[in-house]
Amino acid sequence: MARSIIAAATIQRRHFLAFAPAALAGAAGFAKAGLAADAPVTVGVILPLSGAFADQGGHYETGMRLFQEMNGTKAAGREVRLVIRDDQGPGSGDLARRLTQELILRERASIILGYSFTPNAMSAAGLLTEAKVPGIIVNAATSVLTQRSDYFTRISVTMSQVAHSLGKWAAANGIRTAYTIVSDYAPGLDAEKWFVKGFTDGGGTILRSDRTPLAAMEYVPFLQRAIEAKPDAIFAFNPGGDVSIAFIKQAGERLKGTGIKLLVTGDVVDDNLLPAMGEAARDVISAWHYQTDVDTPANKRFLAAFRAKFGAAAVPSYRVVQGYDGLALIYQTLEKTGGRTDGEAFMAALKGARLDSPRGPVLIDPATREIVENIYIRRGEIANGVGVNATFATIEAVRDPAK
Repeated sequence: MARSIIAAATIQRRHFLAFAPAALAGAAGFAKAGLAADAPVTVGVILPLSGAFADQGGHYETGMRLFQEMNGTKAAGREVRLVIRDDQGPGSGDLARRLTQELILRERASIILGYSFTPNAMSAAGLLTEAKVPGIIVNAATSVLTQRSDYFTRISVTMSQVAHSLGKWAAANGIRTAYTIVSDYAPGLDAEKWFVKGFTDGGGTILRSDRTPLAAMEYVPFLQRAIEAKPDAIFAFNPGGDVSIAFIKQAGERLKGTGIKLLVTGDVVDDNLLPAMGEAARDVISAWHYQTDVDTPANKRFLAAFRAKFGAAAVPSYRVVQGYDGLALIYQTLEKTGGRTDGEAFMAALKGARLDSPRGPVLIDPATREIVENIYIRRGEIANGVGVNATFATIEAVRDPAK
């Protein structure tokens, strides 16, 4: 049996089920028949844990571990075991697919939690459908992903939710013309499309749209073209980390004194990036789905636990919250199914789920398996020498406008 499982992990995707019926039947039987307190539920976790995006993967894992420290390691009487694999970041779709297959076949994972990047989630969608294994997207924000498999749901946000909300807000708040600069890959194109729709539907005019290489670190030519167009605002999206730091610092220098507002999605000005951005983040307007200043008991409990572990001044990124909520959704769904993990039962129980999340109320839309949540409009400020994103407007219960 072990030899056949190892061989199955290397076969092509089209032969997945033909070579793995015993493994899949075993996983399903675990859920339907075993249900013993000592029969673990294995959650396969796929995150970027090496390379340029390793820091991001570490944040999701921190959130998952924190949830278990706060809530225990059992749900519906069954131990929840995390088996974590490194997909090495974007552009590794083949690896993400192989890891998904390995977790299902070798580790008997009943649920997959992960996929920080769209190409990696896209590559695994077919495997999840064939194996009937639920996949919870911890970050990848391209809207179409949940339509690629009936076994996908999302615990993060869609770029269309954020960008459309920001476009509508801009048009309603005195911004009449805009210039867009986005990274040239699927989430960037989603961001551009839905900001433009929200903005133009509200009466705004787009002067021009520029697209930049995914890992670009030099933005001066794009910013200069935008300045020469004399828009009221620039809308921008890029993938975070060093790329976003480079963009914001260059934009802060170039836009000073022009009167042009800078609007971005919240991941561009992630709280953890603000120290490196310094004064350049001041007055940047962003839209996002988590804010440390969310004033709810759930967020206060979360922040207290996080700061007890990492220090009184520690600031959790939204990625920590997404990892935390990913496990919260799994625990809640297991309680609903009585510990069953077979795909159809699990997905049926997951639809319509509601979480009291640190970010605010969360709903999994039963029709689309997509997340519904608040979007916060923030402004960059410097408080006591430290950069912060301060909320000044909340758009409640935002659904993905693409569905």
